[in-house]
Amino acid sequence: MDREIYIAGVGMTPFGRHLDKAVWQLASDAVRLALADAGAEMSQIEQAYYGTGTQAALQGQFAVPGQVAFARFGLSGIPVYNVENACATGTSAFQMAVQALRAGACDIAIAVGAEKMNIEDRARALAMFEGGWDVSLSEENAARLLALGEGVTVPDGTESDRPYSRFMAIYAATCRFWMKTFGTTQRQIAAIAAKNHMHSVHNPLAQYRKPYTIDEVLTSAPITYPLTIAMCGPLTDGGAAVIVCTAKGLAELAGSRDRAIKVAATAIATASPRDATQFEQAVCRRAADIAYERAGLGPESVSVAEVHDATAMGEIVAAEYLRLTPMGEAGPAAECGELSIGGRIPINPSGGLECKGHPIGATGLAAQLRHELMELTEAGARQVSGAKVALQENGGGSIGYEEAVVTVNILTR
Repeated sequence: MDREIYIAGVGMTPFGRHLDKAVWQLASDAVRLALADAGAEMSQIEQAYYGTGTQAALQGQFAVPGQVAFARFGLSGIPVYNVENACATGTSAFQMAVQALRAGACDIAIAVGAEKMNIEDRARALAMFEGGWDVSLSEENAARLLALGEGVTVPDGTESDRPYSRFMAIYAATCRFWMKTFGTTQRQIAAIAAKNHMHSVHNPLAQYRKPYTIDEVLTSAPITYPLTIAMCGPLTDGGAAVIVCTAKGLAELAGSRDRAIKVAATAIATASPRDATQFEQAVCRRAADIAYERAGLGPESVSVAEVHDATAMGEIVAAEYLRLTPMGEAGPAAECGELSIGGRIPINPSGGLECKGHPIGATGLAAQLRHELMELTEAGARQVSGAKVALQENGGGSIGYEEAVVTVNILTR
């Protein structure tokens, strides 16, 4: 049975460094905000999906993290499912909750994500990302992906003398590959970052809220060419929660039905064997096409998008694979303002991951927030005038030449 599903309530902690809070407290804060937003009681939640990508590695919670967190604040006695899907963990939890509702297993469910990534041993936190691919083939994986960047001259003074995740070097190789293949420039990548930093100024929950010009992005501390620190997402602590329900469940809540957002489509795809230049077969492109077909909409209908940008290059790749711009044209579109609020297709009005922050399990759920995606007065300066269709994408991990998994959601008024 095809049932209409709605987002009834959302909650998000400020993203940043929460050295004084435990993971369960971040989850609790997000859940209580979502309950208040939906006009729901804890007792009305029938199923819960808990997303985390780092608690095993960083806090030693190798099993039942959701049950442990929920027990601390009274969400107990119901089915709880723990979800890990790299950087797509939060959206995977959301999609599983939606599937349960569509299957008739319940009428009100909650998806929750929480991470505490800032720990005393920063090197251990960075090393955690090495688990995002086949660990038995780490060196082969790195060599294959780093080779994408060969053939581009690296200017002197563009390499950080401080430790950074090897995945940043791989993102940089992707940048250079786009430079060779499509003519993307470092300035265009900086335009993405500058645009997102400008957006983040108006997001009170973002980790970074300092505006940057393109030139300031380019002259910020180097990571590895062409990436600078202002183009890259930080280690982040935070929690987010989304309450989803059927029409029946929505009628049982005290919140306004008029504020509910319809889940028009969800889609997920995983990596498949392809050459680096087989762009039509990319996992993000395949997930997007499934979502568009299920929603009965095309990319031309999208009013606003939140996409995965652990670096600014991630937004360029996602925008092109999602068909929001033609291949090779997201960089020029950003440079001329098309991807900014007020432009043709605003992308990442939240500030994106390089500004809002990236607490892995909470990231995708934070992107479901109504005030980031739709025309509501609470959006303030981030409001996208006339928005009716929102697209949200997350990708995570690495297999072959692409993400191991990509999730895409389409939401409508």
